[in-house]
Amino acid sequence: MCYSTRVTRKAKELELFYKVSKLVGARSPEGELVYPHANGWNHPLLWIIPQEAKEKLTPSMWGIMPPQQLGADFQDYYKGAARFGAGLNARSEKLFDHFIYKNSVYTKRCILPVDGFFEPHTAPKKFKVPFYFERKDREILSLAGLYTVTKDGYNTFTVLTKAATPLFAKIHNEKFRRPVILNNTDIAAWLDDSLGEADIKNLIATDLSDEAFRAYPVSKDLYSRKQEANREGVIAQVDYSQIEISY
Repeated sequence: MCYSTRVTRKAKELELFYKVSKLVGARSPEGELVYPHANGWNHPLLWIIPQEAKEKLTPSMWGIMPPQQLGADFQDYYKGAARFGAGLNARSEKLFDHFIYKNSVYTKRCILPVDGFFEPHTAPKKFKVPFYFERKDREILSLAGLYTVTKDGYNTFTVLTKAATPLFAKIHNEKFRRPVILNNTDIAAWLDDSLGEADIKNLIATDLSDEAFRAYPVSKDLYSRKQEANREGVIAQVDYSQIEISY
């Protein structure tokens, strides 16, 4: 599952890449919303491009909440929702019947711009290692998501996932999932108000192929509560003798 991302592009660069401008809502961001390692379990504010304002870049809290909830009470909500993944990821197979997703899938799709993301690999003897995924050309990645707006005006979002393709299955070898990552040519289509169920499923099925990525192991500090993982050097490659796959 995708619970950790890397976002180092400042808002101005994202505005130029997507041809959008900033729109600040109920939670005004402090600083640039830049994270060498954005841990989803901390529910950070990240920039998204929402379908309802597709020409805008707006801050949104990672962890989708039902729209009838109060965003100001997010800490209590996420504590209770932790056993369900705290809304960080949404299985794309459930988009059209889940009680939150089915009310967002047609009108509240979004894009989460990231540099890359981290996925876990389990080597023999349950030796767990984080791998970092990025585009080979290091271009911005557009993760597909859904969002809600709570009744007090907080934007919250989730990252869509799907069954793992071969590269992801080799690395994410317990859950066998991967995020839905849009082709650059499908960015506008994902935010198109006219999409039907078949169109949405097709964009998910034909997202960015494995050939676009490189992936390699990084520091196990990502899994430590004692080490600071939100630091620039966290994506430095670390080779472990326990890993038996090629990368």
